Parts: sequence; C-alpha cells; structure tokens
Amino acid sequence: MKVHNFSAGPSILPKEVLQESAKSTLQLKNIGMSILEISHRSIDFLNIINEAKTLTKELLDIPNTHEVLFLQGGASLQFYMSALNFCGKHKCSGFLDTGIWAKKAINEAKKVSKTIKIGSSSDKNYSYIPKNISFNEDFDYIHLTSNNTIYGTQIHSFDFINKHIKTEKLICDMSSDIFSRRIDIKNFDLIYAGAQKNLGPAGTTLIIIKKDSLTNKEDRPTYLDYRTHINKESLFNTPPVFSIYVSLLTLRWINKNGGIINIEKKNIEKSNALYNEIDRNSLFFGLVEKDDRSIMNATFDLYDQNLKRKFEELCNKERISGINGHRTTGGFRASMYNALEKESVNKLIEVMQTLENKNKK
Repeated sequence: MKVHNFSAGPSILPKEVLQESAKSTLQLKNIGMSILEISHRSIDFLNIINEAKTLTKELLDIPNTHEVLFLQGGASLQFYMSALNFCGKHKCSGFLDTGIWAKKAINEAKKVSKTIKIGSSSDKNYSYIPKNISFNEDFDYIHLTSNNTIYGTQIHSFDFINKHIKTEKLICDMSSDIFSRRIDIKNFDLIYAGAQKNLGPAGTTLIIIKKDSLTNKEDRPTYLDYRTHINKESLFNTPPVFSIYVSLLTLRWINKNGGIINIEKKNIEKSNALYNEIDRNSLFFGLVEKDDRSIMNATFDLYDQNLKRKFEELCNKERISGINGHRTTGGFRASMYNALEKESVNKLIEVMQTLENKNKK
C-alpha cells in the first residue's frame, strides 16, 4: 500500500530513482562492482559527476560565469564556509532573519565578521518574509534563506533585495527549494543547497558559485577555501560518491519530466490545491501570511486542538506520513517536494474533508 510521504527531509525521492540506485548498490551498470565500491578517480565516477554538473547547469540555466561543485558537510558547513570566503574589506555582512536556519547562519558568520540583520520576521514568529529592509552600513555580502522549512515561508521574488544591492555580493541558502522553480542564477554570487530535499540523499551539498566573486585573497584552511574545490573540480578529497550518483539520477528524472518549468508548474498546482483546502475547511487555518506561503512546505493547524488526535489517526489510517509540524512551531506541516505526486496531496485533502464532515457543528 502506498505511503504518502510529506516528510520535511530527508524527503521523498522519485520511485524510479530509488529503484535504479538500489540496483547500483549491487552492480553499477555491468562493471561488476557496486557504486559503493568504485574509485572516485575512475572513469565511471568521473562520468557521473561531470554529467551531474552538466545537467545542473542546463536545468538551472547557469551562466559560464558560475562554477558547480558537489561538496560535503551540508548547509551547516556552508554557514561558516560562505562567511569565511566572502568576508572582505568591510568585515560586515547583512542577513535577512527569516527563521532558525538564518539564525544558524548568522551565528556562524559572527565568528568571522560583524553581522547585522537587515530585516527580521521574528516579531510574528517568522510567519512572513520581511520586505522593509535597512542598509545602514557597507556590507561585504547579503545572506538570504530562500525557503523556510520550519515556518513555511518562501521568498517568491528577489526584486526587493536586488534593488538595494550595489557593491554587496548575494548569497542564498536554497537547500529546500533548489530545482523546484526557476531562479535567475546570475543575480547570485553563491547558492548552496543540501541535497536531501529535491536532489538526493543527505551526503552531498550543491554549490553554485560565481568565480570572480572570490576576491578575498586571505589565507584560509585548505578545505574551507572554495578555490581549492574549483581547482580540483570537486575532487580535492574523496567525494560522497553514492549521494552524487543518486543526485544524477534525480537530475535525469527532472530533465525527462519537462525540466524546471514543468516541475514548477506541478509544484504550484499541488500547493494551491492544499492551501485552497486549508482556507476553505472550517477546522483548519494557515500559519503564515498568504503572500509568503511556501510551495514546498505548507504549515497549518486546527482551531480545536481536541481534534488533533482524530486527525492524526485518520492520517495514519491512510498512510500519510511526516505530517506533524516542527517541534518549535507545533501544528502540521505538509512538505511537497518535487517527487511528491498530486495523488498524495489529494489524499491529505480528502482526510481533512473527512475530519470536517465528522465534526460539523
């Protein structure tokens, strides 16, 4: 029986990707070895990582000014690594504070330079994206988090920040919405994203970096210097071979299914259907401002908390998994990453309607 996986991450992957990757753990193609055994210097793996980079560039329309890397450490390492590499003459960086992940990035950057919040939505429990930003100092870079998995907010347009940027560089953590929609890559100096949402299993981190942005010539620890990985083409040390391979399979799946344009269309359809039900259903309400609702993570709750157990029981009966909200926010969260089918969203809507019908006053 099908499980409807709404987990926030590690998240659902396409079935065909899971099937192919499972076969590869026994034998990759017909080479007589598992994907877990092959050398990262072998022609087989070089073909894998080079195709993954090429597909990433094609799907996201990445200009030649930018380099694609597959590294390790997740977004958590990038909080510090990005600050270390982009801290320059001003020794000051600007952050848009939109939740826990932005706060973690701020805390790591503080170890490198002065940090200033150019805007924050903490006053309303991060239920919106702050648009009234303030540039009172010179910054080396501005840091954003494009999608906030915990709170369910998303930056739908970057125009409000781009119009303020003059000499500052722009960095964005896109861990939870990379490959879900079209993005104008040329506006960013650095994009980083953990794989475990729309790309593959945890273990690798996608880096998209503008090569001429690395103007800071200060000496840095070798591994924490982006120039090291650009020069070594992501092969400075043994890379996470399996995670990169599964990411390649996912990129092939995206490409085969109409690319980013079609993926974005489907994601909008799924999220619109669920948000329409949240707004229509007399038992539920959304937790964030409508204009800033994420197409990846819908957060909502029940007016009557006495119905929570009944709702969870209905979800369990229909094999709906991963629906509980984050421990810091409570309520419910439906993560609708690329591989989640509309069928699963419809099943959740059906359960919400069943609960309403059984509890009409």
